[in-house]
Amino acid sequence: MIRCSSFAMDLLACRGLLYTVFLLHFVFLCQLLLLQPLVSASDGKPGNAAELFERVSQSVKVKRYSEALNDLNAAIEADPTLSEAYYHRASVLRQICRYEESEKSYKKFLELKPRDSVAEKEISQLNQAKSALDTALTLFESSDFAKSLEYVEKVVLVFSPACSKAKILRVKLLLASEDYSGAIAEAGFILKEDEDNLDALLLRGRAYYYLADHDVAQRHYQKGLRLDPEHGELKKAYFGLKNLLKKTKSAEDNEKKGRLRVAVEDFKAALAMDPNHLAHNVHLHLGLCKLLVKLGRGKDALSSCNEALNIDEELLEALVQRGEAKLLTEDWEGAVEDLKSAAQKSPQDMNIRETYMRAEKALKMSKRKDWYKILGVSKTSSISEIKRAYKKLALQWHPDKNVENREEAEEKFREIAAAYEILGDEEKRTKYDRGEDIEEMGMGGGGGGFNPFHGGGGQQYTFTFEGGFPGGGGGFGGGFPGGFDFQF
Repeated sequence: MIRCSSFAMDLLACRGLLYTVFLLHFVFLCQLLLLQPLVSASDGKPGNAAELFERVSQSVKVKRYSEALNDLNAAIEADPTLSEAYYHRASVLRQICRYEESEKSYKKFLELKPRDSVAEKEISQLNQAKSALDTALTLFESSDFAKSLEYVEKVVLVFSPACSKAKILRVKLLLASEDYSGAIAEAGFILKEDEDNLDALLLRGRAYYYLADHDVAQRHYQKGLRLDPEHGELKKAYFGLKNLLKKTKSAEDNEKKGRLRVAVEDFKAALAMDPNHLAHNVHLHLGLCKLLVKLGRGKDALSSCNEALNIDEELLEALVQRGEAKLLTEDWEGAVEDLKSAAQKSPQDMNIRETYMRAEKALKMSKRKDWYKILGVSKTSSISEIKRAYKKLALQWHPDKNVENREEAEEKFREIAAAYEILGDEEKRTKYDRGEDIEEMGMGGGGGGFNPFHGGGGQQYTFTFEGGFPGGGGGFGGGFPGGFDFQF
């Protein structure tokens, strides 16, 4: 009994001493209660050892490996000769792929129980699992994802089913193989066992990110950063996503405001942030393509639409926009092909059908004679400009002035006359510009249906030039040979 003299120490010191004595007695009692089964086991009471190993087994079943190891370590500390405790500890350590510690426990067990076949077999499995994990990591670094995954699933996780390192590697491999749904599922299993696993939160967030489920991805990153605000990869992933969404919104807002050129640069900047984010980039490429079509930049638009269709070949809007881009680049046949395909995929969409019909018309027009090009004038030229061009070319290519290449001159002369017949007449020119068929007028596309030398049915053509031929005074000696009368 401890007596406290009020003269030797004050009341506070006395209370502290009493509390310390009580605490020491309590700790001693707990140790006695907890270690008694283990001591009893070493004293030849197998029942208590069986209870210990049953408790360890239950802990392993519910994946409480730390509790199992604590019980086994306590048992070994109480009785260093308890062989079964070494065996069970080695087994638990192998399952969670702490291979070096596991091997030491197996060897200690074999010292106590030499030539135990089960232990020797499990050491062999341990070495296989360790080697397979090293190989899988090497293959992962060399980007042989399929082979690496095979080692993880068929060897490592067979002998070490609770190996967290192997499970995280499997999620990384699924991500690298673009199996995002599989990565989400596997990372989810890890988080069920350990909801604060930062690697699993990061990888699962990335899987959602690459599926363009950005809200869920952000929540995973944020949870991880709440646990560790300075986690480098989580910070990079979170702020990278935040900046990508900000730049995408800026592009869309500028497009709505009509600031198309600024929007184009924003779309390009967003695409440069993560070229591998295909699920999001397909929409960025499409948005950029549409803008470039509006700006009339057909070649650039074609490139963006192709990028979108390379990611998703069934993206109907990208197919339509590519058709529009091909119209801008005068790839008439390509435009018809794309727009016909789009119209077949969406037969009820009248806008697509109208664009398809426009492309067909453009293709048809591209195959006829370009009378403007033949006369060397633009589509906006006036009648007087067309007449001047006609007179100049008719004089240049008249067969009697091109004796050495008369056949070529006759062909050219026919084309020039046919071009003027259409473009020199306001009504015919208007119909031609609208893409209407004019073969009915006897033009025949500039072919055999029109001959300025001998018209259909023997008709004689008379060409009238105001002011006469250069250097001719009033004409070429009463007219050109061959029955062509030019009146001045």
